[in-house]
Amino acid sequence: MISELENALKKNQPDFHKVVEFNPAKDKLYPFDFSSANHELTTDTIANTDAFSSYINQKLENKNCKYGIGGYNENRTLYRRSELFDEANRSIHLGIDIWGPADTKVYAPLGGMVHSFAFNNEFGDYGATLILLHQLESIAFHTLYGHLSLKDIAGLSEGAYISRGQVVGHFGEAKENGHWPPHLHFQIINEMNGWKGDYPGVAAITEREKYLANNPDADLILNMMKYVK
Repeated sequence: MISELENALKKNQPDFHKVVEFNPAKDKLYPFDFSSANHELTTDTIANTDAFSSYINQKLENKNCKYGIGGYNENRTLYRRSELFDEANRSIHLGIDIWGPADTKVYAPLGGMVHSFAFNNEFGDYGATLILLHQLESIAFHTLYGHLSLKDIAGLSEGAYISRGQVVGHFGEAKENGHWPPHLHFQIINEMNGWKGDYPGVAAITEREKYLANNPDADLILNMMKYVK
């Protein structure tokens, strides 16, 4: 069933600012698959951040793509690289990842305020994380930006106003983004349920439907997946 929030996002999609600089007339997107169907990605590659980064970069270069993208509701073997997910048997990705160069600018798609932020510094976690609170057609909801640069959360304050199109972050280097190849994890969250500076970006299969109901497809804001070739 389509939720009230999903309907509002679809209705207002043409008015959202792009989250990353992407021109569909000239830029290409590569659809990364991190499920068990991807036999190229070995356990050793996943476990080694440098090797994993080389894999990402080589794919983008070979396909002449500006960004790699994908992952919503994907059952990922990728998370075996970190005990953070493995112990809880979490593998269902709740956001969309955009893979690209470190320091790539990230923009607020619509106005709002800083809900919370944190440096989630465990191996495999978000690293520098920002959560914004928005209101759309009287509906309050949140957007989460994971794997940012530490400079992006320095000096922030909860409640600070954020304008549509404002630069709110940059793709972080591995040492500050949870030890991942540079990318943005972008997620829409309806209810935060008491979380601050963090919110699960990956769910257990047994809780898949519960979490997907609270985390609509991030492409409702990004509007980028239709350009994947």
